[in-house]
Amino acid sequence: MTTNAEQNFLLLVQEHQGIIRKVCHLYGRNDADRDDLYQEIVIQLWKAFGSFRGDSKISTWMYRIALNTAISNLRKQSRKVALSFPEFIPKEEADTNEERIKEENLKQMYAAIARLSEVEKAIVMLYLEDKSYEEMEDILGISNGTLRVKMNRIKDKLRTLTKAEAYGA
Repeated sequence: MTTNAEQNFLLLVQEHQGIIRKVCHLYGRNDADRDDLYQEIVIQLWKAFGSFRGDSKISTWMYRIALNTAISNLRKQSRKVALSFPEFIPKEEADTNEERIKEENLKQMYAAIARLSEVEKAIVMLYLEDKSYEEMEDILGISNGTLRVKMNRIKDKLRTLTKAEAYGA
């Protein structure tokens, strides 16, 4: 028999599983790694669930725990992360030249993101999720000003890396 807290937790995980899946997809090398990471994040969320005070949005709290768990997991494994977003890359042949160009640009962007550090990837993921700098500060524990500087540097880095990808470097 499940308790009320367990039921609330299960509903929370079900309602916000997209957050967990995005983090797993960003930091998992393959399906097995993503599944293991998903389970580890859920375990860490459960361990912290009783201490959630409501000082921030539940999604902010979940992002913080999910990202910290993923980054800690990576550091333990001491492996380089391979990033892939196959659901964002069209599998069918592009019908027009414009679509082919968009597809190639998207591949280059994700290849460039894969070369970023763990923290830089987290910042990019939250930025692409339209999180405000204030929310990013809450999630990552990095000051607003530092986040803005890092984001500008990341944008410059991505421009350089996508140009390198385009020229086969």
